[in-house]
Amino acid sequence: MEKKLEIKGLRISFKTPNGKLQAVRDVSFDLYSGETLCIVGESGSGKSVTAKSLLGILPKNSIVEGGEIFYDGKDLLRCSEDDFYSIRGDKISMIFQDPMSSLNPIMRIGKQLTEAMILKGKARRRSARKSCKHTLKCLKKTMIEAIANGGFEKVIGPLPVPAKSTSEITEMCKNFGEDLFSYAEIAIRYSSAVYGERKRRVLELTEKYLKENTVNTKKLAAAVKASIDPLEIKKDSIAYTFGRGDASLIKRLDSHYKKRLSAEKATDHGKKAAELIAFLQKNAEDSQKKVTKAEAKARALKLMEEVGIGDAKKRFYQYPFEFSGGMRQRIVIAIALAADPDILVCDEPTTALDVTIQAQILELINKIKEERRLSVIFITHDLGVVANMADRIAVMYAGKIVEYGTSADIFYSPAHPYTWALLSSMPDLDTDERLEAIPGTPPNMIYPPVGDAFAQRNKYALKIDYEQEPPMFKISDTHSAATWLLHPKAPKVEPPAIIKERALKMKKRAFE
Repeated sequence: MEKKLEIKGLRISFKTPNGKLQAVRDVSFDLYSGETLCIVGESGSGKSVTAKSLLGILPKNSIVEGGEIFYDGKDLLRCSEDDFYSIRGDKISMIFQDPMSSLNPIMRIGKQLTEAMILKGKARRRSARKSCKHTLKCLKKTMIEAIANGGFEKVIGPLPVPAKSTSEITEMCKNFGEDLFSYAEIAIRYSSAVYGERKRRVLELTEKYLKENTVNTKKLAAAVKASIDPLEIKKDSIAYTFGRGDASLIKRLDSHYKKRLSAEKATDHGKKAAELIAFLQKNAEDSQKKVTKAEAKARALKLMEEVGIGDAKKRFYQYPFEFSGGMRQRIVIAIALAADPDILVCDEPTTALDVTIQAQILELINKIKEERRLSVIFITHDLGVVANMADRIAVMYAGKIVEYGTSADIFYSPAHPYTWALLSSMPDLDTDERLEAIPGTPPNMIYPPVGDAFAQRNKYALKIDYEQEPPMFKISDTHSAATWLLHPKAPKVEPPAIIKERALKMKKRAFE
């Protein structure tokens, strides 16, 4: 499955009059194509701060103290505001908690829907034109290198098609000639071989570092830059953003390039050539597309219908106050989808809605995700909300992920006492027992507690919980939790009876 987003060691604090508040502490997770990752936790656990960091919309008093957010060959933590202009909306969109505060109360809904389409349309044309020109230039250069002076034969073997002159290749690229696919496949085979050798050179340098513990950072960074294949459509974020000689980064680069070279043996060069041609054609088409007001209106009306707003032609001219809370949230979802993003971030989109409308909005988000093959990050404080939509769940407390696993892992076999507490306090139709409230309040993160941040509220806390922060213990390939109860020497503690009963009922329903 294609990895869309990768967050590593994210740490974010805020300057306050009382001191530095540590909001996000060493958070790491991945988001894959077409999946829903739910981030669950109480208010103040760092969920929304993590989400806002993806779009570069953190408050001015925030301090990004460390970490990386890799997306499309970029580290989003090091992107400029100009870079984010082509990412927000186009690539990553966000739905906020309160729809009324997300909409302009004195602007008609239609105007709010079409405004972004027209502005983003201009930016997308410029970006598509630039991308198309750059990729064609790289393709032409590689084809000429492959054919000239027997370069192809030295690296791959005999040329399977007649050689063309530089002028013929230029004309073929300019007009997307019929032979372009065949020669693109040659270029990709040649490029894969050349840049594969350069990746092996990088591995020689990383292995030398791992053995001798010394590295020439500039030399390694230059070697990594030289190993980036310009004909690859999906950008290698680790290679594109490499520039420092940290031990952890070099180890990760070494492991990453070994996997890349191993996977290269099974590469279908014909498929890659088809993807490259499709990429060029799409960018060529997008560079000519002009979003007129009439087209924007037609698209807006279609979007309104897609998110379940009836009588769209009439509603197009109405103001936000003329819509109910649920309908306003549907409008916000339509605006988020207007630029056809890759990733949709939903920051507690059902909090301000009643239960029946919540269910409708959740069903709508699921439906849109399936139809558009979106990757979704869904943020909530309510585990009950995510039960039927999450592929994977990250449970956050006091700025850290304390448990991470598939939806089945978290609901059927939770391992962290905080997850137990969240599940025990979740109402459902089958439970007769009195629900348990989580005692106490989250800690003041200006003065983070020593040891496990949940220890003061945890009736299962061990002595070591007050002295030392627990590491992430691996339970399975998909499931891990940060609790000392998973240590081999820890006493055996069973989850509460209510958790076991719920898990059995949920499993029974799942197999009915």
